[in-house]
Amino acid sequence: MPIFPNFRSKLVLLEHAQHSMRFYHPRAIDPNGGLYHYFKDDGTVYDSRHRHLVSSTRFVFTYAMAYRQFHDAGYLEGLKHALRFLRVAHRDPVSGGYAWMLDGDKVEDGTQHAYGLAFVLLAYAHATMAGQEQARAWIGETFELMEQRFWDAEAGLYADEASRDWSVLSTYRGQNANMHACEALQAAYQATGEKRYLERAFTIAYNITQRQAQRCGGLIWEHYDTDWQPDWKFNIDDPENLFRPWGYQPGHFTEWAKLLLQLEARGAVLQKDLGWLLPTAERLFQVAVNKGWDAEHGGLCYSLAPDLSICDFHKYFWVQAESAAAAAMLAQRTGEQSYWDWYQRIWEYSWTHMVDHQHGAWYRILDRENRKLSDEKSPAGKVDYHTMGACYDIVSVLGAADHA
Repeated sequence: MPIFPNFRSKLVLLEHAQHSMRFYHPRAIDPNGGLYHYFKDDGTVYDSRHRHLVSSTRFVFTYAMAYRQFHDAGYLEGLKHALRFLRVAHRDPVSGGYAWMLDGDKVEDGTQHAYGLAFVLLAYAHATMAGQEQARAWIGETFELMEQRFWDAEAGLYADEASRDWSVLSTYRGQNANMHACEALQAAYQATGEKRYLERAFTIAYNITQRQAQRCGGLIWEHYDTDWQPDWKFNIDDPENLFRPWGYQPGHFTEWAKLLLQLEARGAVLQKDLGWLLPTAERLFQVAVNKGWDAEHGGLCYSLAPDLSICDFHKYFWVQAESAAAAAMLAQRTGEQSYWDWYQRIWEYSWTHMVDHQHGAWYRILDRENRKLSDEKSPAGKVDYHTMGACYDIVSVLGAADHA
């Protein structure tokens, strides 16, 4: 039997977060501006020019969180470096928007994405919490931009995509941008204390996990039309699309479970009915693990078909990490041992197959038999924000347990 560390030790989890951070720092820092976004397993940079808004914003998060946890001056400099690039290189000072992709200092794709702006908001909130006071005003600025360009007041949700100059709004609607907006809005509330951000996070959470779920068999479908009716065929021929995959997503079920519990913990100030949050979190988690777990090879699979059969057996790093965090939060909230059992099971799988113990960070994707598909550990979009963030979330849970 393999010997595992104590996954309920805060020291173990924080050391693991640092182990992942050391994969990126300092090799990720481009002295000419920003950070590199493409890494092989051993840390070799295989594309030094291309930049993606998702990676640029998530690097702000990882450096901000690492600095707050470990007080390393190098992490503070990395945070400032990442924040400067986000503000100067990605942002268009005329339109107020943020370029989705850059090739060097040129805009490769200027499409505006609510998903991207959610991460801009998250980045500014965490930069503020890490002492970068100039970012405080940018929290409100970004929220107002999202309000002006993407907020659908009738639906109580954000639209998804617009042209570079904002003149054309796509007919696509999706839950993923709203889920990450819920995450970012909670961070904005944490950074500023402004209740409007928490109010908006609550509205989004209710509309996705209650109203929209009622239209989708009681669960959260990914894709919708302009009237927020489920589009069951969107990307059915592209099931591994990076940001818009077809199928129910067990990883998004557990990610929502985590967000709902965080909302419940913060929600007393809202004077609203919070009674639906815990039951919804539990139901989403249970479907994810009971339908998505690969009983033969271990790990949570990527996608479920509408009948809840597994339709994509690939194992993605972020699905395991978010699910472990959700399991810990549910265990602490309910006192149910079964959640700790899932927590241990997910960690043991991840420790065995997903974690690169030699070089650091997690492998991005494995096949059903837990074999790597390539030696590209971190292409654009992956900076291990999910895995390090999960560690910090779990440490907070364990800290709460210490004081229970």
